[in-house]
Amino acid sequence: MPRGEIDETWIEEAVRRYRRIESLQSEFDQAVTTVEVTVRSPDGLVEVAVTAAGRITGVRFLGTLQNRRPGDVAGSVQAAVTAAADAAQWAREKLHNETFAAYRPLTGA
Repeated sequence: MPRGEIDETWIEEAVRRYRRIESLQSEFDQAVTTVEVTVRSPDGLVEVAVTAAGRITGVRFLGTLQNRRPGDVAGSVQAAVTAAADAAQWAREKLHNETFAAYRPLTGA
């Protein structure tokens, strides 16, 4: 193609791909708010549910708090919340990879 001419086929493909990426991004944005993962503290005392977006949706104590020192309970909560943040990151990455798996970068003709 001579310099200065517009490759309309390439432009149409770029527009089509852009619209598809917008659609995939919308699907991804919705998915991260609805996909949930659940983790537990290493001692099994605390369970935290979190969305892939990082919003904590639930906290449960799975054992009795009697005879536990406040510092130990606080440590269990902190460990579970930290694990939940890591799990949310993992879920986001997994969703992103699954959502955009078929996408390949657009290259010039």
